[in-house]
Amino acid sequence: MKLNMEEEEDYMSDSFINVQEDIRPGLPMLRQVREARRKEEKQQEANLKNRQKSLKEEEQERRDIGLKNALGCENKGFALLQKMGYKSGQALGKSGDGIVEPIPLNVKTGKSGIGHETLLKRKAEEKLESYRRKIHMKNKAEENAAEQFRMRLKSKQDEMKLEGDLRRSQRACQQLDTQKNIQVPREAWYWLRLEEETEEEEEEENEQDEDDYESDDLSVLEKLQILTSYLREEHLYCIWCGTAYEDQEDLSSNCPGPTSADHD
Repeated sequence: MKLNMEEEEDYMSDSFINVQEDIRPGLPMLRQVREARRKEEKQQEANLKNRQKSLKEEEQERRDIGLKNALGCENKGFALLQKMGYKSGQALGKSGDGIVEPIPLNVKTGKSGIGHETLLKRKAEEKLESYRRKIHMKNKAEENAAEQFRMRLKSKQDEMKLEGDLRRSQRACQQLDTQKNIQVPREAWYWLRLEEETEEEEEEENEQDEDDYESDDLSVLEKLQILTSYLREEHLYCIWCGTAYEDQEDLSSNCPGPTSADHD
């Protein structure tokens, strides 16, 4: 029991308190002096800031008051102007077309050199202009890309439309020629190929078509123009009207024209 009591620490005993305290000579005094000096330096800095602030405010107030008050006769420059005939509130200049109010006073408060603010302003304007130029070029490139896409799409659509008109013309030509007992087309490509053929006939016709197409350099548009002219002259038929006319006069009077654009 006694051993347990001795092992327990008494936090109120002198041994514990003496261990926590630093009793080195002169140390508490040095801390107090340092703390006092630190507080004094802070107070001096605060007083200096307040003093500088008050001086700036007083200077600004004196300047504002001086600018608000008009010049009196005690001012040598104003006295000279009066001797030359100038009156208060009158415009400057011999003919009276000069300024009336004095040139405003712009007080420079920063530490930068003369012209630095102008340089910064010019750089900011150049940066803004460069940004605007980049945005304009980007928008222009996007517009050009969109326009090229529309042109390619329109070209593809026009090409598909021409091919469709050519197939319609070939089908109509084959039917009308057959009605007139024409067994062989004027040109091989005037008719569409028959869908049901034997393999031998198909091979022979493919070989013949290959020979024809090798010697045929006509485009789809040129074939369409030739074939529609043939239909109009031979059969008085217009594929866009979808009508076979009675005679040439009926065709000329009632058909808008020989092209697809005439029928739009």
